[in-house]
Amino acid sequence: MLVRVKPGAQLSGAEQEFVECLRSYPSAALAMIDLQVGDRQIDAVIWTPRGLTVLEVKGFRRRQSGILSIAADGPWKISDADADLDEPSGSPSDRLEHGIATVKTTLERALLDPGHVCGAVVLIPFRGAVVRPSRTNLRPGLDVVVGNVADATELRIYLEGFSAGPRKWTADRVIGDCTALGLADLAPSRADLVAAGFEQVAQETPSVIARPPKPRVEPTPGVATKRHSYAGWTVVALAVIGMIAVIGMIANSLVHDSSHPKPQETSTPSPTPTPPPYHPTTCWPFQQSC
Repeated sequence: MLVRVKPGAQLSGAEQEFVECLRSYPSAALAMIDLQVGDRQIDAVIWTPRGLTVLEVKGFRRRQSGILSIAADGPWKISDADADLDEPSGSPSDRLEHGIATVKTTLERALLDPGHVCGAVVLIPFRGAVVRPSRTNLRPGLDVVVGNVADATELRIYLEGFSAGPRKWTADRVIGDCTALGLADLAPSRADLVAAGFEQVAQETPSVIARPPKPRVEPTPGVATKRHSYAGWTVVALAVIGMIAVIGMIANSLVHDSSHPKPQETSTPSPTPTPPPYHPTTCWPFQQSC
């Protein structure tokens, strides 16, 4: 890892320990320490081929060991006691968020794509002291890790895995970011970045290639066996027998109909009805129904 410290920077003991940790890592990365971006002081910005992260480094004023409890608004605690951190004024997570926003805004104003800027609070305990956070995620994109020269595993895991995207940060892109942040005099050369593991050209995101349809394989008939031959001849014989039976039934029906002809029906005229004889009826005056 390439590590660049601003000339004349006055690093605390925790920050010096942090720089020693970074220089011992073989990762492909560039670390800028003690930056002045705009009106804000930022402890560290680290680029890897997959992204960049802003770090807030905090040491302890005395030896403390135990489980670190992180509060959103209150002080951080270690085993029910307040964590005695360097520069205890303000919340480390709030300072980290302000640093992330400053870096992202500065790059956007320079018409550069900052990508997803992550951040972490790095706690540097005294050597021999064991501090373990109860949770490592403060908020989405914000983490807390513990590391020193004697126990730097968590810090290394974070730096090598905080961004799982494609390798988009090339040597030229890192130099462009450093120039926008006012670090052109401190930035390494393009050859140094390539030697450290940054690529010259960004990798293209692989596109999904449609698979060609599988060729349709026509079924090929197998070799006929005796069993198949017998089955085929049996089907043919049954079909012939069925046809003969149907023809016989039709012929029998025709012969039966011709030997018993139906008699022709003769029509007889129906008699014409005659009206009944007329009989006059005598009606009397005022007689009803007459």
